[in-house]
Amino acid sequence: MDEISHILQENGHDVRMFRLDYRNTPGFEMTSGPYAVSTYNMEEEHLKEHDEFFNEYQREAFMGKDRPQSLSPLMTLYAKHCHFCMNQTDSLDFLKRENYDIAIIDPFNPCQFLIAEKLGIPYIVFFAGPFSYSLGNGLPSPPSYVPMFLSGFTDRMNFLERVINTFMYLSSYMVEIRNEQIFRGVIEEHFPPDSRPTLSDLYHKAELWIYNMDFSIEFARPLLPHIQYIVGLRAKPAKPVSQDLEDFIAESGDSGFILVTLGSMVSTIPRTDLIREMNSAFASVPQKIIWRYKSSQWPEDLKLAPNVRLMDWVNQNDLLGHPKMRLLVTHGGLNSLTEAVYHGVPVLGIPIFADQPDNVVRIKAKHMGEYIPFYKIKSDKFADMIRKIVEDKSYKTAAMKQSVIMRSRPFPPDQQLLGWWSTSSAPVEAAS
Repeated sequence: MDEISHILQENGHDVRMFRLDYRNTPGFEMTSGPYAVSTYNMEEEHLKEHDEFFNEYQREAFMGKDRPQSLSPLMTLYAKHCHFCMNQTDSLDFLKRENYDIAIIDPFNPCQFLIAEKLGIPYIVFFAGPFSYSLGNGLPSPPSYVPMFLSGFTDRMNFLERVINTFMYLSSYMVEIRNEQIFRGVIEEHFPPDSRPTLSDLYHKAELWIYNMDFSIEFARPLLPHIQYIVGLRAKPAKPVSQDLEDFIAESGDSGFILVTLGSMVSTIPRTDLIREMNSAFASVPQKIIWRYKSSQWPEDLKLAPNVRLMDWVNQNDLLGHPKMRLLVTHGGLNSLTEAVYHGVPVLGIPIFADQPDNVVRIKAKHMGEYIPFYKIKSDKFADMIRKIVEDKSYKTAAMKQSVIMRSRPFPPDQQLLGWWSTSSAPVEAAS
């Protein structure tokens, strides 16, 4: 959303971001942008509840207990937050008086639909994850070849997988019904009886659905005119890294280096045994390793491998574009994979939760990488997988092929965004 706001503000639009006054990404500091920001506050008790939920969710995921039903308590938590946000009438009244032409919202938290409806302005949906919400936006999803979210299937399913995929397709209706019930109290409290929307109504009311996705990663599937995919807003030509890092990378010689990062939300690993296995594997490969890991949380009794450098935060895009980059070891977040595809970098996925297992399945299907569940990581096997991907040039070739596909669009992603934004926010007379 920060990147989108920069693009719009720097191209003649007056942008204001409305967000929670809270930072939960360790090591990342959000710099002040050229656009205005309005924030709303949350009681400390609820912020603590939010932290505890994600910490527990992360711990369970590292124990191999990630479950789709975990989203239900998260939606309940979001509904609580929504009550607080909607009660901050001064902020909402200010935004309403500003008379904005259009809003851009992230659909993962349904409260954002309710805020846009409360403000009485049209909105575009920008979904940062893989294709989902097909029931809400009317996107056809034939279960015979379109794998459902969290299925872990490819587009080449056998009969049993198609049966399972069909049941998952049907069960997604139950998920939508449950979300409607969870947010019903918010809607009843903050909207008058004669104009109470439903979430499904608000999904269909969106001017446009934009997905942070591209067919260089995604499988073939049907699309409709109101569904557009714009990928790579944060994937850009690399800038030079710091001299300190450049000196470290130069020590690798022709072997190059490997970047290890498990996403912005995971700055440490709560399992010492897993850290030991990964550290031992890194010690046995010739490449230098840049590992995004909070150094203050490194186990005191574990000696860091001599070829490994820990960093609290990394500029991932610039490192991926470095000529000595050999492999990205990643949790499988979509932005990380997008940047890897853009720069033609092979991937070794360690999916943890949410959409990550589905994402790395797609990477493997494109033959630009492999993946391994973290609970199966043993130093020898992990090191063998690293050597296989780095030394087998077919992975690099496939990654470069997908990069060509991603870059082959006639307009760069920021120009696509501006074009669709202008079309969606134009008056009806002009648009027609």
